[in-house]
Amino acid sequence: MADARALYSAAAYDDALAMLDRLHASDQRAEDGRAIDQYRALCLLALGRMDEATRAIQTIVAALPSYHLSDAEVSPRVRATFRDVRQAMLPAIIEQKYAEAKAAFDRKNLAAASDGFNQVVELLTDSDLGSSANQPPLSQLRPLAIGFRDLAAAAAPPAPSTLPEHPSTPPPVATAAPAPAPAPPLRPAAPRIYSWDDANVVPPIVLRQAMPALGDMFVQRQGTIEIIVNETGLVETATMTLKVNAVYDGL
Repeated sequence: MADARALYSAAAYDDALAMLDRLHASDQRAEDGRAIDQYRALCLLALGRMDEATRAIQTIVAALPSYHLSDAEVSPRVRATFRDVRQAMLPAIIEQKYAEAKAAFDRKNLAAASDGFNQVVELLTDSDLGSSANQPPLSQLRPLAIGFRDLAAAAAPPAPSTLPEHPSTPPPVATAAPAPAPAPPLRPAAPRIYSWDDANVVPPIVLRQAMPALGDMFVQRQGTIEIIVNETGLVETATMTLKVNAVYDGL
């Protein structure tokens, strides 16, 4: 590309154009592509090939509607030619951009819609539009584009907050707690036998007492009985520890 610029600066327009045509047919970056199209248009204008120059300028404007030539690099005649082509193309481009942005808005593609409406608003302020910007339909598109742009911005989700980057610490690995040991089986407590030595224990009282028929055996004797009474008040065992007689002891 530098060689083509040098040929153009040396007024070797035919040689520069031939080199630019070869570059145009090859693969190149987008930035180089715009520069190639621009210098092709400049060479064609310098050679007086106006129809081809106009088509080359149209290619530039269609790809980048906001593109402007630098005042320092071209003559007023070339700038006027570029301005005339842009002035003729911009109204249709703006309407197309608005339609595309509105379609993106209807699809809920808010980022594309916001970008498209911004382009429409910016292009409507382009000085090359002249009086067309103040006449329908362009004069009606500006408030619509601004309104839809603001709606898209309000409906867009908030941008994620940017946090300072820190080395990520892996989360602690959760370890399963050991299973609790099974509780030992409950064993019923052995029944306690109370005696005269235990406090707060009510001694048993006689509810029913049956005496054996002793006949004429009225001799006074002394006996001792060991009685075990359970917690419900029932007699569990009764043992004669000091016997009286065989009949009485059997009760």
